[in-house]
Amino acid sequence: MQQQAPNRLKPFFENINFEREDNTMVVNFGPQHPSAHGQMRLILELKGEEVVKARPDIGYLHRGMEKMAENMIYNEFLPTTDRMDYIAATSNNYGFALAVEKLLDIEVPRRAEIIRTMLLELNRIVSHIFWLATHALDVGAMSVFLYTFREREFALDLIEDYCGARLTHSAVRIGGVPLDLPASWCENLEKYLQVLEKELENYEGLLTENRIWRMRLENVGVISPELAKSWGVTGIALRGSGIKWDLRKEMPYGIYPELDFDVPIATTGDAYGRYKCYLQEMRESIKILRQLIPMYKDSKLELMAHAPEYISAPKEQIMTQNYSLMQHFVLVTQGMRPPKGEVYVATEAPKGELGFMIVSDGTPYSYKLKVRAPSFFHTGLLEDLLPGCQLADVVTLIGNLNMVFGEIDR
Repeated sequence: MQQQAPNRLKPFFENINFEREDNTMVVNFGPQHPSAHGQMRLILELKGEEVVKARPDIGYLHRGMEKMAENMIYNEFLPTTDRMDYIAATSNNYGFALAVEKLLDIEVPRRAEIIRTMLLELNRIVSHIFWLATHALDVGAMSVFLYTFREREFALDLIEDYCGARLTHSAVRIGGVPLDLPASWCENLEKYLQVLEKELENYEGLLTENRIWRMRLENVGVISPELAKSWGVTGIALRGSGIKWDLRKEMPYGIYPELDFDVPIATTGDAYGRYKCYLQEMRESIKILRQLIPMYKDSKLELMAHAPEYISAPKEQIMTQNYSLMQHFVLVTQGMRPPKGEVYVATEAPKGELGFMIVSDGTPYSYKLKVRAPSFFHTGLLEDLLPGCQLADVVTLIGNLNMVFGEIDR
C-alpha cells in the first residue's frame, strides 16, 4: 500500500485565523483618483464607512528638484521652482530669489519690490480661486466651479500681459524683475478688483448659507491648535484653528511692512472655518493691491539691483559697453559666485510657510538646497485628521487642506 506524502503546509494553515475579528477593510484612495488632487496614494482602513486608520503614501511624482538645484547655477534653477506649486508659481520664484538675495546681501529697487508684491498678491488670489473651484466641485457644487474659473482667467490675463505666461510665470529675477508694468496695466487691475469684489459676494451667496455645503464642512476635519502646532501646519490651515500667524506680519519682508491689511482667523478649526478664511483673505489681497497701485506710480524706474559681480547690467549697457557685455557673458555661462554661507528664508505662500535653505561653498552651484513646502506637512496631518471621519469626508478634507503634490514630491 502506497504511503501518502506528508502535507508540509498543514502546520502553517493551522496557525491562520481566516475570520477577521475587527471587521475592517483596507482600500487604496489613489494614486490615480481624481479627488486626490495629484499623485497621492492614501491607504485607508475602513470600518463600514468610518475611517479607522489613514496613511498617506507619496513619491509618485518625485523629480529630485533639490538635487537638480545643486547641479544648476542659481539663475538656471529659478524657472524650475515654477513646477513646485504650479498653481502659484510666483510665490516659488520670489521665495527662491529672496533667499539668494539674502545670501548675496543685495537690496532690490523699490519699484521692483512693488511689482513683485503685485504679482504675489494677484497670484494669491488666483491660487485661492482655484482652491474654491476645485473644493466646491469635490463637494458637489458645480456652478461655483464655472463662475470662479471665469474670474481666474481674467486674473491670468493680467499676469500674461506682464510676462507672457499664464501658469509657470518666471516673472521674478534674482535682484529684481525683468520688465516694467505695461501701459494701462494698473487701470486694468483696478477694473478686475472691482469685478472680483462683487463676484466674491456671489460665491458667498451660493455657498456660505447653503445647507448642503454647511453639512459637508461644519465640524468636519477639526484641527485643534495643539494638533496644528505638532504637525507644523501653516497658512490658512493654521489660522483656521485660531492661531494668528502670518509671516507677512510676524516676520515682514519686501514691501509688506508698509502695507495695511488684516490676518483673518477662525476659531472653529473645521473645514467651514477654513473656507471663510480663504474668502476673507482674497478681500485682504484686494486691499493690498489697491495700496500698491499709487505706490508704483510714485516710484522711480529702476528694476534690477546694482551689483555687477552678481547681477547683469541693464540691456542698454550690455548693448553699448564692452565691460558690461563681458560681465553678462560670464554670469550667463559660468554663473555668479556667492560668498560662502548658509541662509534660510521663509515667505507666506498661498498654502502656508514656504522656505528655502541654501548652503553656499562659494561656487556657482549651491552646495545644498532644501525646500520647506507647506503641503508636505498638511499631507502628514491626514494620519491624525482622517481617523473618525466618514469616507465621504476624505474627499472634502483633501480638497479643503489645499495640497499640491508638485511641492511635496520635490
